[in-house]
Amino acid sequence: MDLKLTGKRALVTGSSSGLGEAAAKLLAAEGAAVVVHGRDKARTDAVAQDIRAAGGVATTVVGDLADDRTAAEVARAATEDGPVDILVNNAGFYRHLSWAEVTPEEWLDTYNVNVVSGVRLIQRLVPAMRERGWGRVITIGGGLASQPMNTHPQYNATLAARHNLAVSLARELKGSGVTSNVVSPGAILVEATKELVTEIGPARGWGRTWEEIQPNAVNALIPNDQERFGEPNEIAAAIAYLCSEYAQYVSGATIRVDGGLIRSAF
Repeated sequence: MDLKLTGKRALVTGSSSGLGEAAAKLLAAEGAAVVVHGRDKARTDAVAQDIRAAGGVATTVVGDLADDRTAAEVARAATEDGPVDILVNNAGFYRHLSWAEVTPEEWLDTYNVNVVSGVRLIQRLVPAMRERGWGRVITIGGGLASQPMNTHPQYNATLAARHNLAVSLARELKGSGVTSNVVSPGAILVEATKELVTEIGPARGWGRTWEEIQPNAVNALIPNDQERFGEPNEIAAAIAYLCSEYAQYVSGATIRVDGGLIRSAF
């Protein structure tokens, strides 16, 4: 299927690895000119080079979106070769901490990185989308927004905020031709997920090797109809659909990509 993205320019934040990398590569394969963003120049350049080697169009921008001045520079650089039509707010982070371990400073830092960073780009890039009468804003959320774990509460709360702001933005953009939606992944097998599960697996009796830990982790943490972790490309596919012409009637929506998560295990 042709998603009709040729001629569109997409900025995917945090696309030097993981879900963002998968999204950037799929959008480029669908014809969009992609701006790859990261904080590490070598990793960011490597993703862009992969896209170009596959016949796609990609440029790079490096910068920490947690800083107002740097975020402004990222937005400016992203539009050097043309206006941004698609903004995928993917960048974010978490630390696996207990309630007792999370300091007020950690709460503020996590909120700044995971929520305000996206707002900085929305405020700088979406007005021009509204003027042109076409645009897409995709916010990457997660199931922990509505089914939070007992650990890393600062991260759970920022996911809920991301979901909320995306719907608020959709209401603000009513009638403009610009849509705002959320893609809500379940547990996706990126490096950070594997590291976390491997770390906590032995203490929870799931085994010692990844082959032992993985099925037990799925059953204990994310029981779902597919009985596995998700893959980055499956999230990228949902993002690409919401960016396409076929999704013009979808706004303020949350698209769950979680295998049909059955319940919260926490």
